[in-house]
Amino acid sequence: MEATRFNRLAMVAGLFALGTIFTSAWSLNSSHDVAAFAIAERAAVLPASPPVSLYTSHFASSDVDEFVHSSSISALPGGDLISVWFAGSREGAADVEVRGARYLASEGRWGKELALATRESTQSAVQKHVRKLGNPVIALAPDNRLWLFYVSVSIGGWAGSAINAMHSDDLGYTWSSPRQLVTTPFLNISTLVRTAPVFHADGSIGLPVYHEFLGKFAEYLYLSADGEVIDKFRISRGDQSLQPTVVPLDGQNAVAMLRYAGDDRPRVLASRTRDAGQTWSEPYQLDPANPNSSLAAVLTPDRRLLVALNDLTDGRFRLRLMSTDASMDVWTEVFDVDESPDPAGNPFDPDVFKEIIGDSFRLSAGAGRQVLLDGFLGNLDERVCKNSGCEFQYEYPYFAKSADGFYHLVYSWNNSFIKHVSFNDAWLEERK
Repeated sequence: MEATRFNRLAMVAGLFALGTIFTSAWSLNSSHDVAAFAIAERAAVLPASPPVSLYTSHFASSDVDEFVHSSSISALPGGDLISVWFAGSREGAADVEVRGARYLASEGRWGKELALATRESTQSAVQKHVRKLGNPVIALAPDNRLWLFYVSVSIGGWAGSAINAMHSDDLGYTWSSPRQLVTTPFLNISTLVRTAPVFHADGSIGLPVYHEFLGKFAEYLYLSADGEVIDKFRISRGDQSLQPTVVPLDGQNAVAMLRYAGDDRPRVLASRTRDAGQTWSEPYQLDPANPNSSLAAVLTPDRRLLVALNDLTDGRFRLRLMSTDASMDVWTEVFDVDESPDPAGNPFDPDVFKEIIGDSFRLSAGAGRQVLLDGFLGNLDERVCKNSGCEFQYEYPYFAKSADGFYHLVYSWNNSFIKHVSFNDAWLEERK
């Protein structure tokens, strides 16, 4: 038994050494110019009348039977939106698909849910075995090419992940075949994506990524406008940080907020770059709590950061909007988007839970999804109810902003639906 354990430790140590050598060699070959961040400038036009405060909610997804998680959203020209997520019998199951739907602005509703990538389609395209899929992110480039990145695993768990890329030149109606990005020469494993891509002034793409093999740390993957890997830059090291959310402040400066994956004092981590993503400061703790949970951030017109997160030390039963300036020293609570009726997030008896979540569904769904209520309530299973009772869970937020100034936030609603809320600056002003 001891000899077997020693051999396993030796194998891990050997793999770690090889990974370090290969990764160092990759980094030492870096000699590329990195373009400035692309910063959208909004015209300073005074409205003819005071803007109306608006806040709406809808369900983007429509399948009542499956576990849904890890959504993202992008605004499209003309006012439409597109959202993607993964759905299946459970996270990590072989039947998980990358799904998506389009918000039809002219009709004020989310359309039909469609499969965009499956285990079989990915396996056929990349010519390797694929065990499972996860974590799709979608973003519209300045040239109106729509990019979809998602994770696939061939061996092992999420630590064995690789990133696949698809693109659409007709705003999501048709898609290219997926291809796998080569992000490391070490077996091309353990690179995951979860948060919004960042675009640079020349059309190149900054893709925040993270690793879970022999450590938990974040990197900034630099891609050409055609999605080819050019370089990558380390944001953090060690085993305590995941899923970096990068927000450019100007052409050279950006902040990254990271999910904390350590064991003590769970707080959001932050890092900064002053050279468009090539070098990053040592991560440091911010004031908001982070129970090892993903977060999202977006820049407001007054140069503040609006952040969606689970500001909790344990659990994900409340999703909160918070605001801070670029220094990130002082934080203000803005609004609780969704929360459990129990302040401590304790589980509920199934019958009580069913009544509460039914009322919440009616308020959340939007007109187009109200017909799903009976099917949803008839299928409350292990997604939300376990032996200890039923718990509310709101997690994995993702932000986008549209040309009309609206903020669009999607997140996992009790592992059962992808919820989309939208609001404008006038609504934010009322929260001050």
